[in-house]
Amino acid sequence: MAAPPLPVRDGLGPDRLRLPVTDPARTILGFLHRAEPGEDWQRHAAAGELVDEHGRPVTEDTGYQPGRFVYFYREPPPEVPVPFPVTVLHRDEGLVVVDKPHFLATIPRGAHIRETVVVRLRRDLGLPDLVPVHRLDRMTAGVLLCTVDPGLRGPYQQLFERQRVRKVYEAIAPYRPGLEFPRTVRSRIQKRHGELTAVEEPGEANSETWIELVERRGALARYRLHPRTGRTHQLRLHLNSLGAPIVGDNFYPRLRRRAPDDFSDPLRLLARTVEFDDPRTGRRRRFDSGLTLGF
Repeated sequence: MAAPPLPVRDGLGPDRLRLPVTDPARTILGFLHRAEPGEDWQRHAAAGELVDEHGRPVTEDTGYQPGRFVYFYREPPPEVPVPFPVTVLHRDEGLVVVDKPHFLATIPRGAHIRETVVVRLRRDLGLPDLVPVHRLDRMTAGVLLCTVDPGLRGPYQQLFERQRVRKVYEAIAPYRPGLEFPRTVRSRIQKRHGELTAVEEPGEANSETWIELVERRGALARYRLHPRTGRTHQLRLHLNSLGAPIVGDNFYPRLRRRAPDDFSDPLRLLARTVEFDDPRTGRRRRFDSGLTLGF
C-alpha cells in the first residue's frame, strides 16, 4: 500500500475519504460540505491540509473526482490521559521494544486515538513509520515489539504469524487447591465481530496454553503462562475456565463496565518475555519486562 500523501503529524496519520463513483457534486468541496457538514473543510483547504490521492491541494475550484480519495487531518475528540509511561527497553535502527503499561491501547482505534502506544512513540521519538508487529490488548501490560522501518515490518510480523516467537506471560489469579500444575489447557475460542468478549465453544481446539503455578499467597497465586497459539483473550479464557479468573478482569467471568478515568484495578496480566531469532541477523534475542504484578 502506498504511503499517504500527507505525513504523520503529532503521531497521527491523515484520515481519508473515498468520493462515491456516482454523485452530482461539481467540486470536491461541494461534496464534502454536504457529506460531512460538521467538518471545517474551508479551514482544511486554506491550510493546504486537504489533498487528493496524488498530494495536490484541493481548492474551491477542484473538480469532483469520482472514486478517488481525499486526505486530511481530523482532530480526534478529547481523551482521558492514561497516567502511566511507555518505557523503552531497546532501540536500534529497525526495532523499538517497549514496556506497555496497563490501560494504554496499542493502536488507534475507537475511543482511543492519541492515548495509544503508536501515537505516543511516533510523537515522542520522532519515528513516523513506527508500527507494532504484534498486539497487546489495552488492559494487558508488558513487552511490545515495534518496527521503525516499513521494510522490516513483514519479516518480524511473520515470526508471530508462524509461531516462531516464545512468549511468556504472568498472571495473578485465585489459587485452586484441587488443580495440579503444570497443566495444558486447550479449547475452541471464537471472537465474533462487534462483540467485546470471546467465547469457548464445543469443537476442535484452536488454542493451547501451558500453565505453571509459580507461588501462592493466601487465596491468590502467581501463574506463568506459555501460549502456544494467539487467540483473542486466550489467557483470560483459559484461566477463567479453571475457575481462576485473572484479578482485575472486567470481561471474564462477567462483563464489568469501567469509567474511562478509573485506573484503580488493572488486569493482573503481564507479557513478561518475548524471545525469537532475529530475521535480520539470525541471532537469538530476548526482551524481558521490567514491570511487576503485585498481589
